[in-house]
Amino acid sequence: MIAIVDYGMGNLRSVEKGFLKVGVEAKIVSDPKAVDNAKGVVLPGVGAFRDCIRNLKDLNLTESIIRAIEKGKPYLGICLGLQVLFSESEEFGRCKGLDIFKGKVLRFPESDLKVPHMGWNSLKILRRPPILDDIPDGGYFYFVHSFYVAPEDKDINATVTDYGVEFTSMIWKDNVFATQFHPEKSQTLGLRILKAFGEFVKKA
Repeated sequence: MIAIVDYGMGNLRSVEKGFLKVGVEAKIVSDPKAVDNAKGVVLPGVGAFRDCIRNLKDLNLTESIIRAIEKGKPYLGICLGLQVLFSESEEFGRCKGLDIFKGKVLRFPESDLKVPHMGWNSLKILRRPPILDDIPDGGYFYFVHSFYVAPEDKDINATVTDYGVEFTSMIWKDNVFATQFHPEKSQTLGLRILKAFGEFVKKA
């Protein structure tokens, strides 16, 4: 079973429906024990970094998520589920993240482009993780965000995307996959990613 972590923020139903559509069993959970017992973990999220971290702590979910990653369980972070893996965010003042990876979450710089970055944009694939096997380089995915991650270790970047600056749109290291875009809102290509993650969990 894949646990979709419910901490009071995010598109949980659309993520669950996406998995169901591709025949992958996934269940929305908010109990740390359910995360511990899951074969794979999905952390979706929309909203503010600080609120996300606070809610995870209040629901005692922080340790179970870190534990799952350290044990090698497949993890898929979506949007905020990517950002909270890093050391800190500058959103609404400095806020510490889970510090799984060193790096910061930064706001898009001032430019003629609208912030938030909202809508379809393409991925430039730098490294091809298993869940991108069926995804073409330059494929389009749906984004909604005002902040992006800046990893200290560029080797974890799987894809980058251009929006005034070239930013990390997906990371991959071992069992950890995390996207700035929303697979569950990205139609056919997004569903392929959810299906491939389900298959990766089965094999893990």
